[in-house]
Amino acid sequence: MVARAYTVAFEGIEARSVEVQCALSPGLPHFGIVGLPDKAVSEARERVRAALSAMSIALPSKRITVNLSPADLPKEGSHFDLPIALALLAALEIIPRDAIENTVALGELSLDGQLVPVIGTLPAAMAAAEADRSLLCARASGPEAAWVEATQVLGAATLAEVIRHFTGQSPITPAEAGEITAQSHPRDLADVKGQERAKRALEIAAAGRHHLLMVGAPGSGKSMLAARLPGILPPLSPIEALETSMIHSLAGLLTGGGISRQRPYCEPHHTASMAAIVGGGRGAKPGQISLAHNGVLFMDEFPEFSRQVLETLRQPVETSEVVVARANAHIRYPCRFLLVAAANPCKCGYLADPERACARVPVCGEEYMGRVSGPLMDRFDLRVEVPPVAYSDLDLPAAGESSADVAARVAEARARQSRRFAHTKNTRVNAEAEGALLDEIATPDADGKALLSRVAERFGLTARGYHRVLRVARTIADLDHSETVRSPHIAEAVSFRLAVGTKQG
Repeated sequence: MVARAYTVAFEGIEARSVEVQCALSPGLPHFGIVGLPDKAVSEARERVRAALSAMSIALPSKRITVNLSPADLPKEGSHFDLPIALALLAALEIIPRDAIENTVALGELSLDGQLVPVIGTLPAAMAAAEADRSLLCARASGPEAAWVEATQVLGAATLAEVIRHFTGQSPITPAEAGEITAQSHPRDLADVKGQERAKRALEIAAAGRHHLLMVGAPGSGKSMLAARLPGILPPLSPIEALETSMIHSLAGLLTGGGISRQRPYCEPHHTASMAAIVGGGRGAKPGQISLAHNGVLFMDEFPEFSRQVLETLRQPVETSEVVVARANAHIRYPCRFLLVAAANPCKCGYLADPERACARVPVCGEEYMGRVSGPLMDRFDLRVEVPPVAYSDLDLPAAGESSADVAARVAEARARQSRRFAHTKNTRVNAEAEGALLDEIATPDADGKALLSRVAERFGLTARGYHRVLRVARTIADLDHSETVRSPHIAEAVSFRLAVGTKQG
């Protein structure tokens, strides 16, 4: 008779159910695993054999066959150890067969029977809830998986503890959801001297999730400003925290005994490959743009990134999802991030500095910024020049607003958008509004329409640029506590769209 246990195989953030079947049959002693296992899964038989031996459980002199069904689905990872051990124990009639059939299990076994945490526990808990089963995992992964309230999560430290649970000797207490305490933000906007226009752009970007491009000479404070953006963003909502943590769980980044409500902040180096930024590699893993889901992706030295990487960003920026296509995988990852890019105005960086004038003006700037294509530049809602700060200004006392003051206004603007889009699917902030919904919420008054018409004729706004101006204006109106979009809101939105030194559109 075949014993059955259940686990999952991962395809992106989706966890597909896998049935682990174990059969004992007469014949020469053999322990085989079939069903497209990779090297880590094939090695599970040795770990399971050693773990059972550590508990004085000897394998019978029979042919042991473990099948991972569906057999045409590739199986990767060490998390198959625990379900294989459960199916084998049920086949040996050490634990009840019906008990493990109502459980999804995943975990790696050490040679002495200890359970080692594995990646992907949170998506596995979602799959268990959909299948109306409980989840069995390593104890360290329990607080992470327990965020899925629709399923019971059992965290065990050893295989012996699992056996005692299923035999009724010592039931395991269900795990409780854990939350990592948010770290305080020591970087405060009040530390930035001057740069009031850039600070205003940061506030608008944070309030409506608008993509931002900062252009300025080296040392003008672009990276300093971007590093303070997480301090003015509101914490993740429960739904956003679950979405983000599912990706981080697959990437093995949830190691603090729970999930975090702090928005992710990713800053890849400009030498990073396309697989590192967009996703791919072995197993089509998520890239930086997906790890920044519901958070911030800061790309410093933006024109220095390879042309292939930059052009690949165009579709994810627009659709908030990326498809990683490989010969044996076609994986879709969410990537709803706030893109903040920083660039020097030219190769040497001093194009606009009167004291250190560039010798190749204006060709140097045109060639350097020309590395960023027009269609990609068109996707930045906000473009701002960051002028160099004079040495005399650095001696002045801090007079700007603190991050806490700006964060309060951003949180209030986000709350207005949450109420506005409460019944709208796939729209949470102004930057995601489009079509009839955008016309409904962002149609300006008569003066605003006239101003926008003159700007479109004078500067040749594209259709995308026109709609992005409306979205930014709607966010500015939210920060201004205005129910309607008025002419001053349009004027400020246009001023950020037509920044000097970048392609217009």
